[in-house]
Amino acid sequence: MRRPLDLRHVVSPGLRDLIELANTHDFNRVTEQVRELRGCTSPVNLHGWTITTDSVTKEVVRSYRSEDEPSGRLLTTCGNRRASRCPACSRVYAADTYHLIKAGLSGGKNVAETVRDHPRAFVTLTAPSFGPVHNRKTDSTGKTRPCGCGSHHTEDDPALGTPLDPATYDYTGAVLWNAHAGQLWGRFTTYLRRALAEHLGMTQKALNSALRVSFAKVAEYQKRGLVHFHAVIRFDGPDGHTTPPPSWATFDALQVAVGLAVERARLTVESDAIGERVIKWGDRFKVDQISALGDGELTDAKVAGYVAKYATKNAEGSGTVDRTLICRPCQGRGYVRGPDGFRDLCDDCEGTGQAEPIWALPVQRHVRQMIRTAWDLGHLPEFADLKLWKWAHMLGFRGHFSSKSRAYSTTLGALRDVRRAWRHAQAEAARARAGLPTTDETTLVTASSWTYLSSGYRPGEELLAAQVRHDIADSERRKSEGAPWL
Repeated sequence: MRRPLDLRHVVSPGLRDLIELANTHDFNRVTEQVRELRGCTSPVNLHGWTITTDSVTKEVVRSYRSEDEPSGRLLTTCGNRRASRCPACSRVYAADTYHLIKAGLSGGKNVAETVRDHPRAFVTLTAPSFGPVHNRKTDSTGKTRPCGCGSHHTEDDPALGTPLDPATYDYTGAVLWNAHAGQLWGRFTTYLRRALAEHLGMTQKALNSALRVSFAKVAEYQKRGLVHFHAVIRFDGPDGHTTPPPSWATFDALQVAVGLAVERARLTVESDAIGERVIKWGDRFKVDQISALGDGELTDAKVAGYVAKYATKNAEGSGTVDRTLICRPCQGRGYVRGPDGFRDLCDDCEGTGQAEPIWALPVQRHVRQMIRTAWDLGHLPEFADLKLWKWAHMLGFRGHFSSKSRAYSTTLGALRDVRRAWRHAQAEAARARAGLPTTDETTLVTASSWTYLSSGYRPGEELLAAQVRHDIADSERRKSEGAPWL
């Protein structure tokens, strides 16, 4: 009889757990399940079952139970789009976003290839100024000009984007602008159509019957902690991408309409505590034409790659944290209901409602002040619907990082369906090679029941996942270097 290993001398918990997995479980299956996650940093642990039957013969085609796994659970990818949380899953999200944007520029994915001949623009909309900040300006020759503080900042200077005078900087206006940026974008799209009709001398109804404006946009944080938007805007015919726009729908008309919409799109915020604030776009905006021939500065691939890059980023670029600051037991209220129904001080946060004290966050003074301002504004009754305390770590921004109009191109869900169908086809091909009967997906009926257990790896699985991530990175490095054996 094989004696169990004495692992008491093994200091590393991960190594100890890995040895136990290798000796007491089906280690090949453990390794296979981790490798299928492709380096996901925080997989979802599920417990349940799935049964697939043929609707005609009622025969069970496939069945699966998580209890049959060596660990008794199924690991699936977290699917998080943020690169700071899961680089592996964010790469998949970025790839999907790239194909979604590019399909709307050059066709494919059920989008007509003639869209590349439609007027298309890459538009950048920025936030207004809430006070002078440290910057790094250059002249026409590329020579660096001095900042308002008199210094010549380097590109990686942490002072860039921070106020020259924090005491006079409008932190309240900055946070409220972030909080309303999504609504301001919606107002902009409305005024864009109105401005276009005005510029062309048409009624709104006549414009809508002859032209459709499609778009896709992504939000990006500036160093000063404010979001700005990059958008692809395209003119289509009345039936969408399958029909060409009218001859009078030109890039020049789009450029004029964007300028008018930027000037007119405004929101008014009123509060007894801060008075009246007008939320509007900054004076600086860009409207660049996307090259139809692929030989210009802004090509389809470049624009799609640019948008996809920012679709996986959060607010970390501005120096903030990538996690919510609300105390989970009390949900940020600072109190919990006791058995007697009365409010009791939350022991976890000592009544602050914060999972981490704002003063202790490892961030710059400027970012900390924006977080504190968002937290304080969020607890005012007139701003309760904004839930700024919940989005304080995002410096007040609570909108979608990427969005598109319905008719722009395909959807992320459709791209995931295509990937799922491809995996099914690969599995069926493997069954055929093994001499097993294949199935027609249209005749299958699946029943399942799943329960969420937790997130993350066991210590030993984490070591395996680290090796997977190393192998993937090494393979990509060799491909980029043009290794002949790959």
